[in-house]
Amino acid sequence: MRRMRVVVEGVVQGVGFRWSTARQAERRGVTGWVRNVGADRVEAELEGPADAVDAVAAWMRHGPVGAHVDDLRVEELSPEGSRAFEVVASL
Repeated sequence: MRRMRVVVEGVVQGVGFRWSTARQAERRGVTGWVRNVGADRVEAELEGPADAVDAVAAWMRHGPVGAHVDDLRVEELSPEGSRAFEVVASL
């Protein structure tokens, strides 16, 4: 199991980035959460099998149609055993 925090900056608001990330995660059996942070940032924590987490993080490097990712940062975390994937309220 692997857990990571992913912070994406760029044109990520108003393009369905959070909901698209949730779909990508659910398709791959990845749990965790995603939220908007400010006007130009999305933050997510992804947990699951390493290859599935890596695949979602790789998708986040470009995001959905209309998004433009300027920067993506990844931080490794300790797995927490989350059971679902949530789109949470913005900060």
